[in-house]
Amino acid sequence: MKKKIVNALNDQLNAEFFSAYLYFSMASYFRDNNLSGFTHWMEVQVQEELGHCQKISTYIADRRGRVSLDSIKKPQHDWKSPLDALEAAFDHERMISKRINDLVKLTVDENDNATYNFLQWFVSEQVEEEATVDSIVQNLKLIDGFGPGLFMLDKDMHSRSPQD
Repeated sequence: MKKKIVNALNDQLNAEFFSAYLYFSMASYFRDNNLSGFTHWMEVQVQEELGHCQKISTYIADRRGRVSLDSIKKPQHDWKSPLDALEAAFDHERMISKRINDLVKLTVDENDNATYNFLQWFVSEQVEEEATVDSIVQNLKLIDGFGPGLFMLDKDMHSRSPQD
């Protein structure tokens, strides 16, 4: 695998670790606000992001590349509201989608068909990630701070299981 591809995959690996770190921070925010369903949802999201890290690191190793971990910047830890936090999560997922798309373009430019094929899982995953978070954002907008609606959505968020 070309060094340019290995470096780009390592950058993505570190971005996925930051995603897990950010969602762990969001889980803590929701826990502090007594929203146990949102806390649970974010904790599952942390595990999903760590799974992405494992996929990338295994792929790098399988292609005889070297995994290189960088420092992870401190994530935001407070939001104005549950809607604010989920909008931040949606923006973050859109940024991750852009990064994946840029990686796909790089594999085309570098004629690395194996990595292109590997990344197709992430392309599909990001469509799902964005749609899922956007759905929650839209529900929170409908609720518009109405306490009983937030209570019901929080209860619904408990139903998420890994690999949803």
